[in-house]
Amino acid sequence: MRVPSRSPGHQPGVTSPVPARQPTARATARVPRVEPDLDAYRDAVTELLVEVGALADAASTPARQVLLDQRLREPAIAAVLDATPQGFIGARETLLLEMARYQPNPRSSARDLTALVRIYLLSRIDVMWWRDAPTFLTDEQVHTHPDLVDLEWLRRRRLLGFRYRQQPATVFGRAAHAVRRRLLPEATPRTAGVKFTRARREIVALLNDIAGEFDRATPVGAPPLWVTSLVRSAEHQHRLRRLGYAAMVPSGHCLGWAADVEMAWLQRFGVRDTLAEILLARQAAGELNVIDEGQAWHLCPAPAARAGLRSAYEAELGV
Repeated sequence: MRVPSRSPGHQPGVTSPVPARQPTARATARVPRVEPDLDAYRDAVTELLVEVGALADAASTPARQVLLDQRLREPAIAAVLDATPQGFIGARETLLLEMARYQPNPRSSARDLTALVRIYLLSRIDVMWWRDAPTFLTDEQVHTHPDLVDLEWLRRRRLLGFRYRQQPATVFGRAAHAVRRRLLPEATPRTAGVKFTRARREIVALLNDIAGEFDRATPVGAPPLWVTSLVRSAEHQHRLRRLGYAAMVPSGHCLGWAADVEMAWLQRFGVRDTLAEILLARQAAGELNVIDEGQAWHLCPAPAARAGLRSAYEAELGV
């Protein structure tokens, strides 16, 4: 299954003000929403990152803030930030706060300040696309929400084309995982595992489709697609932040519309670049938002692909 779409999907924009007089039928026609140019946005973010990198030291903090004040207001960037739930001002202030609080941490995918800015700005595409989706606030909501399906149930029936490891929930489980890691250090990716083995049906269909394309493009014996993170509750997202991870808020993970896939581990098998090409081609076609976070890459499907993914799930999995 492939769901081609060159549209960046349903995105919020600016509508005309409500007239003071009683509107006519013609006047009440909805004005089409303006869709930000995501290619221009990504290009502008890339240019911004070069400048941020040149001002990454502590002594350059005032100059860096002036730079951000100026560059974030450029039309290509401002259009996306303004279309997020926080709006332009909220997104800008959140980024400045993230930068002020940033401390290097080996757990974090943001290895430096430039990476933090890149991950934050590119992840705003997710929350712009899915701004109308409800946030999973608590762990309990993730475990019980009817929009999410049980991956363990699907895995036992061999309906998943990708692999994942469930995060151990007990001291015994964590000890067993540590023993396996010592005995077979390269057998699986170095990841804590997925805390919530649940996902939206559309995400399952997307990952199965990518896994199938990846399998067809790699030699016999190559590892399968490995997923390191799926849906998260906002409660868990804040736990990760306290531990030092670059867990952005708001996040596509907390909306159920994001997943992370392992990349670094694939390098030892010589197939990392193959998966990277597949993902970037889908981004270029408007199907995905892709963020290089180092060890793992972050994926979020465009809203335009939702119906096709849901149909594929129902047709292929039948559940």
